[in-house]
Amino acid sequence: MSVAAASLLGMVSIPRQRRPLGRRDLTPPTTGRPVQLALDELGKPLSDVTFVVVDLETTGGTPGSCAITEIGAVKVRGGEVLGEFQTLVDPGGPVPAFISVLTGITTSMVIGAPRIAEVLPSFLEFARGSVLVAHNAPFDIGFLKAAAAETGYSWPGNQVLDTVRLARRVVTRDEAPNHKLGTLAALFRATVTPDHRALSDARATVDVLHALLSRLAPLGITHLEDLASATDPVPSDVRRKRHLADGLPDAPGVYMFRGPHEEVLYVGTSTSIRTRVRSYFTAAEKRARMTEMVRIAHAVTPVVCATPLEARVRELRLIAEHSPRYNRRSRFPERMPWVRLTHEPYPRLSIVREVRLDGGEGTSGSVSAHIGPFASQGAAQSAIDALHETFAIRQCTPRLPLVAAASASGCARAEMGRCAAPCTGHQDPGAYGDVVHAVRSAMLSDPSAVVGAHATRIATLVAEERFEEAGAVRDRLTAFLRGAARAQRLSPLSACPELVAARQSPDGGWEVVLIRYARLAATARVGRTDNPWPVIESLRLSAEHVDRPVAPAPAGHPEEADLLLAWLDSPGVRLVEAPEGWACPVRGAQSCVGSEATAASVSAYLASALPDDAGSRVRAHAVGAA
Repeated sequence: MSVAAASLLGMVSIPRQRRPLGRRDLTPPTTGRPVQLALDELGKPLSDVTFVVVDLETTGGTPGSCAITEIGAVKVRGGEVLGEFQTLVDPGGPVPAFISVLTGITTSMVIGAPRIAEVLPSFLEFARGSVLVAHNAPFDIGFLKAAAAETGYSWPGNQVLDTVRLARRVVTRDEAPNHKLGTLAALFRATVTPDHRALSDARATVDVLHALLSRLAPLGITHLEDLASATDPVPSDVRRKRHLADGLPDAPGVYMFRGPHEEVLYVGTSTSIRTRVRSYFTAAEKRARMTEMVRIAHAVTPVVCATPLEARVRELRLIAEHSPRYNRRSRFPERMPWVRLTHEPYPRLSIVREVRLDGGEGTSGSVSAHIGPFASQGAAQSAIDALHETFAIRQCTPRLPLVAAASASGCARAEMGRCAAPCTGHQDPGAYGDVVHAVRSAMLSDPSAVVGAHATRIATLVAEERFEEAGAVRDRLTAFLRGAARAQRLSPLSACPELVAARQSPDGGWEVVLIRYARLAATARVGRTDNPWPVIESLRLSAEHVDRPVAPAPAGHPEEADLLLAWLDSPGVRLVEAPEGWACPVRGAQSCVGSEATAASVSAYLASALPDDAGSRVRAHAVGAA
């Protein structure tokens, strides 16, 4: 027995009297003084746990393409060796030369050895009911699980302990340069030196395990149940906040982490509020910002929702309402810019914060063409640049009169021939109106002119091997297509007073959604055996009143409208009622959105414009750039 093992035994093997629990013991007393729990009642002491320390030698590092050549295992409990298991395994093929050099196991040694299908049942019986231990456990256990699946044996699901992860918890860099088995065995003065043979390495790992457990004992790791958190990197002050998840519902909805002054720190959503909130106090949460937020949080407020769609919509609304400092997205929807074709004698393109009627509020004026909203000012400017590159629409900002003044002079762009100069009267309103009509068509219905101009430019740049410039042109085209597609999808839904749709839920019922002007007004679940029409009528009567917006702007958060559109496009959704219809342009920008769709659009244009063999080569490079 090693010194470390003896130390472990002396630390946790405390003589105590045991007796069976009866009914009286299970009934909490109503009187008397508090009694401290015995160690046995806290869990199973590590001195009573049976560990099977296993090590494998293989023909390589990947379970799918490599095989086991040797299995070695040692069964220990309370620092005492109960048994050992060792056998060579025929991998079904030659042992690679570099493996033979490393382990000393050659092809001739494994010829005649049992195959893994014969060895595995014996090993599983040897390890039955124990905690499996390995140094770099994912490697060894991964090979064993793959062997079980290959041979048709079910994996028993033993608890697994990785000594590498334990060592990272208690062995510092000052003590050892790394956490390799040889390094740790030397540090803890193991009785066996690892030599890349399965049984020797398993014996060395036993000594390393005992030494690590002796170091963990002062940290409170003295029982089997403690091992689950022994390798948990979660800080103790974060783990202590686990009680915030107590009592939360196991249902879809929204949760809000609140700070000391009831301020909302973070808003999230999940199909199970309780499960999701619990994950913030475990190693599954790896974001430093979230760890900082949990340290500040004092409470979690749940909002149960009827459907996952409602939960996601409520999340957006709460983020927009509270602007939690730990939420990064969707905090300021009013800052999302649009690109507008202005309403004046000589229209131009401008970036605006909201969509308004041309005559102003309170009028019955028309609405100019808009695309967007965009995620940033830069994206909106890129879309404008794409339109300027395609059409000869003016780029100056002053409002021009219908009749130019006699003293008017052209700008630098006019002198360079890059503007028709309607400001000086060189371009009559009719000719300029044709340009404006083409711009409006590209923004609202058919982007083919913009795609064609950019495809030609990309092809030219690629032929000259100016790939970075071609990429910049592609980015401008992409920004325009995304903004135009978003507006073309939002506009019909934003103009729809009411739309009712339904999707069948997994339990056979229906998820009913009522949308007004691209805002979720009501939602409900209908049972599998219930008549949905009374529920729909009830939703219509009790739904939120929504004021009509100025389309294409939706009545709610633009991202809420995107969620509704994505839900409406999802498989299985049925339109129940849409009195005023709901449709998008057939040749709209949506058909060109996405890297593959954009590349296909560029390729299709170039195929018609450059049909020869040289054009084929240019098209191939241009599609790659797009």
